[in-house]
Amino acid sequence: MREQSLSIIIPVFNEADNIHPLHEKLSEVLDTMGRPYEVIIVDDGSTDQTAARLKEVAQADNRVKVIHLRRNFGQTPAMMAGIDAASGDILIPMDGDLQNDPADIPKLLAKLAEGYDVVSGWRKDRQDHPLKRNFPSRVANFIISAISGVHLHDYGCSLKAYRKEIIKGVKLYGEMHRFVPIYATWQGAKVTEVGVTHYPRVHGVSKYGFERTVKVILDLIVVKFLDKYAQKPMYLFGGFGLVALLVAFLMFLLMLYLKFFAGKSFIETPLPLTVVLFFLMGFMSIFMGLIAEILMRTYHESQDKPTYIVDRTRNCDSGD
Repeated sequence: MREQSLSIIIPVFNEADNIHPLHEKLSEVLDTMGRPYEVIIVDDGSTDQTAARLKEVAQADNRVKVIHLRRNFGQTPAMMAGIDAASGDILIPMDGDLQNDPADIPKLLAKLAEGYDVVSGWRKDRQDHPLKRNFPSRVANFIISAISGVHLHDYGCSLKAYRKEIIKGVKLYGEMHRFVPIYATWQGAKVTEVGVTHYPRVHGVSKYGFERTVKVILDLIVVKFLDKYAQKPMYLFGGFGLVALLVAFLMFLLMLYLKFFAGKSFIETPLPLTVVLFFLMGFMSIFMGLIAEILMRTYHESQDKPTYIVDRTRNCDSGD
């Protein structure tokens, strides 16, 4: 049985001083493992000397593949570009700022060999600013775990290991690269985490801030919606619409009661306007649900996308 090949995926943005040290550390670890590998570095529109450094590394080592994006798209699109270009059996994304330790890669692979599909790094001793980085990260991790039901200590750690079949079909947007373990769990994959080393940044400037926590939470809402209602959006929109129509009906009854039994004129209360408001909200929500249903069915049927995922088969034409 052949050794599974590795694809190391590294998005970088203005990391010129880290390129050569990163390549040296990666080569030192990967060359001793005896596995075929490739290193895919995605330059996310850097404006410093990152492109020149990457050219030097790629010329010296043909196992290094470099992808230059035309402008700065962000970490998730850069990660997606690397995933699309990867040919390895196991995909290992990591940061390019030398805060992840390449020496942890064998630890991830050993855990993967135990039968897991995704192994996520956990920076137990994180070497970042306690208020600007660590505290917002803890808050985000708690919220993500609570909402998703997938309990990991460190969603923000880029160092992870995925089996190719788990991640290759996933499309990532916004800040959603950190949610791949959630996608994988919802599809029946086995996910775990291991402690990894984390170093303080030596070169360059961090591109993270508190605003990313807000973006992550908003993206999580999208992920949760896609999990629960992507195939049946009418359940969400229609459910809200029916509740709004019920509220409108009850307020209409209250309006009639006040008119005929309490002597209150319609114009003496805000109930008529409230009835109209909730009726329109209910009608529009149900209408939006119908449109969403049409879009969902068009998406699946026009591209022949199934609404299920097959794990394995036996005695079928497609193989065992």
